[in-house]
Formats: sequence, structure tokens, C-alpha cells
Amino acid sequence: MLGEFRIGDIQVGKRHAPFLIAEMSGNHNQSLERSLEIVEAAAKSGAHAIKLQTYTADTMTLDHRGEDFIVSSVGEGAWEGKSLYELYQEAHTPWEWHEPIMARAKELGLLCFSSPFDESAVEFLEALGVPAYKIASFENVDLPLIKRVASTGKPVIMSTGMATLRELSEAVEAVEAAGCERLVLLKCTSTYPAKPEEINLATLPHMADLFGVPVGLSDHTLGVGVAVAGVALGATVIEKHFTLSRGDGGVDSTFSMEPAEFRLLVGSTRMAWESVGEIHYGPTDRELSSRDYRRSLYVVQDMKKGEVFSSENLRSIRPGFGLPPKYLPELLGKQVRQDIQKGTALNWDLVLS
Repeated sequence: MLGEFRIGDIQVGKRHAPFLIAEMSGNHNQSLERSLEIVEAAAKSGAHAIKLQTYTADTMTLDHRGEDFIVSSVGEGAWEGKSLYELYQEAHTPWEWHEPIMARAKELGLLCFSSPFDESAVEFLEALGVPAYKIASFENVDLPLIKRVASTGKPVIMSTGMATLRELSEAVEAVEAAGCERLVLLKCTSTYPAKPEEINLATLPHMADLFGVPVGLSDHTLGVGVAVAGVALGATVIEKHFTLSRGDGGVDSTFSMEPAEFRLLVGSTRMAWESVGEIHYGPTDRELSSRDYRRSLYVVQDMKKGEVFSSENLRSIRPGFGLPPKYLPELLGKQVRQDIQKGTALNWDLVLS
């Protein structure tokens, strides 16, 4: 696997600012006009990409209200009681909308790609020329789908979600077996919204070392704190659900970012990335002048030639033009070589050896 690569015209990797994805999901509320407004708001908010989901209710599940098909435990009640079919009917992005959404994104300088949920969606997205693919967290166990996506040769961004280490290893092997060399793994907690204590960001550097690929975060928590911490731990990609206003409702609205929040995310994650830097000790270039204001040894009383240095006439004070304070014990009891005035920075030429 490669350490860094391009997705469209965006470079992804630790040496580059985080790649920020605004996930539209079902926040269009079944309005193409709103979809286009979301694209425009994402571009103005500083996103690099807008992401869709490509499925229909029929490609996802059965139109059936048996017990197995009723939502009961995801999203803290946001989807409670709906059948899977009803949820996906409400949340899906009509396939005929994809082309105008992608065209608008291109006009605004945004990448636009999608999560396919079956092979027919891959064929459809290939015809549209998407620059990359996302494997959703619930689909990372669908190895035939992963292999088909990876076989396109496009970059693959895969959420880890509930995957065990064995399942994740199998998914990565499927990507590699299909010849794909551009993979990003996103740490993801599949609760909606997720709580910070559920995220386990310490997994990020371990996952990067284990699989040798760039890592990132598909973040369902509220706010920007977890994403900022993720960047500090090596996240190169951040994905957040995005909406015009949570007050407008919608299947994902409760855990989605509004435009002002996304702008804060952009600035905060870039600041976090800039602050990580590299392993470095000693002063930075801008700190060099500050060394003048560290403590050093100064004569604090007028002294005559031959007088002995003591704690009364020699002290460690600011500024830093004298000898380092570590020499104070060695100098106490030694004689001064010449007359010196109070406020003189001590150097070895002033000490009688």
C-alpha cells in the first residue's frame, strides 16, 4: 500500500492538511433543490468533497415489516419503529439526481463521490466517472462488493465501523487482492450520534501501523473536538454528516453539522494538523530570540577585584546573557578577577581560576 496518494486533485496523507468530506446522506429530505443547496453550502464551508449514498430501498432490503426488519436500536430513537424499507425509501438519493449534484459540485471545485451498496450501484457510479468510492461501515463485511469496488482502480475509503480486527483484515485483503493500492481506513463508531467515550481514537496510529495505509475518522459525534483530536493522532481524512440546518429535520439531521460548524471544523483540524509537525527538540526559528529572556547568572552587587562570589552578590535571574544557572554551585566561593558593577552578566573571563 502507498503512504499517500491523490483523490482527484487532493493529496491525501500525513504531510498534507486533512481531507474533509461533507456527507449529504439523506439530509436532502427528498428535494433535489435542497441537495444542490447542500452542495453549495459545503463548498462555502471549506469542504473538499461532498459524499452521496447510492442505493434504493429495494437494493438494500425487503419491503417487509417482520420483526427482523424493524429498526429498534440505532440512533437513539431517530429511526425507532420504522421498517428498514421505510427508512431507505426516505433516506435514499434518487439515482437521477446524481448527475446534476455531481455537476454542481464540479462547478464549485468540490469532489463528489459515493458509497455504493450493491454492484448495480458501482456500475452506475462508474458510468458517471466518480473519482473515488466509500465503503460504508455496515458494508465492510460484504467482501464481493468490496472486491468489485476495488477492481475499478479508484481510491477506496473504508469505514471500520463494527468490524473486528479479523473482519477488517479480510476487507483490506479483499481490496489488495483486487489490485487497489489506494486505500484509506476510517475509524468509525456506528452509533448516531456517537459519544466521545465510544470513539477510541488511540486505535488510529495502531491501525495505520498495522495496515500501512493512511487513516482517518468518520465522525458521528457532535462538535469538532473528536475530529481535532483525531488529526493530532494521525487522521488524514475527516468525514462528517452535513446539513443546512438540524432544525429542518431529516433522517440524519440530529448528528449532522451545520455550515458554520463545518467552517469551524475546517479551521480547527487544519490548526491541529499544523501543530503536529515533526519530532523536534530545542528552539524553533521564532524562539531563538526568546532565549535572551531565560535565566542566567548575573552579578547583583558592585564587586571589587578579589571578592568572593556568594549567594548575595551572584544570582540566577533574567535575562539570559550570562553563564547558565547550572554553574552557580561551582562559582560560589570563587574570586572575581576585576572590579565589576551590579547588573553585569557573568562570564568565565570574570572568574579568577
